[in-house]
Amino acid sequence: MVETELQRLRDSIDNIDAALIHMLAERFKCTQIVGRYKAEHGLPPADPKREAQQIARLRALAHEAKLDPDFAEKFLNFIVKEVIRHHEAIRRERS
Repeated sequence: MVETELQRLRDSIDNIDAALIHMLAERFKCTQIVGRYKAEHGLPPADPKREAQQIARLRALAHEAKLDPDFAEKFLNFIVKEVIRHHEAIRRERS
């Protein structure tokens, strides 16, 4: 009985993890398009104003969801660093 409940919970976690991966993949497809747009129009790979807005927005969402806003910010910063790295690579390819 305990093992069955534990397995049920783990199955739910596995499903959520799979959904997160698919959502991240979709997000990166969009940011790749943004990177190409920025490169085509001579825009910088990073946008500190947009990043600050996103951090504030996600911190508020995290707070509402009872998730640690510091964790949400760290998570977003990790993603943004990767996005900027991709945008820089796209820019170099177009040069």
